[in-house]
Amino acid sequence: MNAHSFVSALRQAGPYINAHRDRTFVILFSGEALLDRSQFMNIVNDLALLHSLGIKLVLVHGARPQIEERLREAGLQSRYVDGLRITDSATLICVKQVVGQIRIRVEASLSMALANSPLHGARIRVVSANFVTARPLGIRDGVDYCFTGEVRRIDAQAIKTVLANDAIVLLSPLGYSPTGEIFNVNAEEVAIATASALRADKLLLYLEQSEAPTANGQPLRQLSPSDVTHLLAENSHLSEAMQRYLRHALQACRAGVRRIHLLDRRVEGALLLELFTRDGIGILITADIYEGIRPATIDDVGGILDLIRPLEDEGILVWRSRELLEIEIERFTVVERDGAIIACAALYPFAVERLGELGCVAVHPDYRNRGRADTLLRFIEQKAGKQGLARLFVLTTRAAHWFRERGFEPAEVDDLPLQKQRLYNWQRRSKVFIKAL
Repeated sequence: MNAHSFVSALRQAGPYINAHRDRTFVILFSGEALLDRSQFMNIVNDLALLHSLGIKLVLVHGARPQIEERLREAGLQSRYVDGLRITDSATLICVKQVVGQIRIRVEASLSMALANSPLHGARIRVVSANFVTARPLGIRDGVDYCFTGEVRRIDAQAIKTVLANDAIVLLSPLGYSPTGEIFNVNAEEVAIATASALRADKLLLYLEQSEAPTANGQPLRQLSPSDVTHLLAENSHLSEAMQRYLRHALQACRAGVRRIHLLDRRVEGALLLELFTRDGIGILITADIYEGIRPATIDDVGGILDLIRPLEDEGILVWRSRELLEIEIERFTVVERDGAIIACAALYPFAVERLGELGCVAVHPDYRNRGRADTLLRFIEQKAGKQGLARLFVLTTRAAHWFRERGFEPAEVDDLPLQKQRLYNWQRRSKVFIKAL
């Protein structure tokens, strides 16, 4: 990388570095990732970098291939029903041995401080403890799962205390009962339950296979829970592995986790590329306010008018009559919360010039400065791209800095489509900004 590329990349990462500081991320990596030593050390180095940037990390590791190997060495056979391991007493001994070895290895990897390594001077402390309370699955459909369990509770307060003391938390696929029993639990379940209990900002899952779902031949990099439900119901081309990952993500969304990132562990630096670049490299599933974004309908006219009238009275937005809004309603996108319209924006395409006008961006005062406008902008940009538009323009009198901060560049009235130039209000003297998509 030359100096210019390095500076450019660092500048692009700057806003994300600030945004992620003091955030809590739960990161799951599989037992397969641990088997690839050189690649796993790259992941460890990336985790150390995140920790040095002030991100609070909870790591959850899998152990399936290591357990399978240990059972073979012991002359024992793995038994599964509905994808769940039956953990009898002999199997539990092997599980405990493997998990203990993996925990020690991960702790040792994060403790490296060689002068010629990325971990030099990191001084990372790793804490593992009985943070996971579990209960037995019991007998289901006549099958006794023995010491296979499910998460009952996560000691969120204890984990938060550790994180507040600048340490990394490491969780294994084991849970403990109040009676002192040990249960083999699913690592994905531990990660989801932990992210939910902590109200983590992100849950990141390293995948062994990560073919992105597609629509119209294009990879889908951002999905809502409803999108995932549709994909699982309609897309038979998805591999069993990807279907399983998507079901985990959907489960996490329903458990209250705001953002779930699916990352291909085989991609070098996938974690950093996902977190510190604009487009990322993984698949984002979010129940964030995207879930409330939808095209406006005629029934939304009243709610939109209530939202934009105060801004029109202040001269921030151009006045629109109810009749005009009813005519243009198909151009609008709204964010709905509990039946109320809390944000809106409109897209007016100029197909010949491949330009789109972003108009009437409004957010209810109670919901400002919480990312709603940014979410709407990203949604409109995606919508414009699907319509074949190459650039977006906006006319504004009060929000010039907001648009500049989001990639819009100053332009002139002459840069607008001819039809828009003829309608330009010279008394209002709105500033023109254009953004390439």
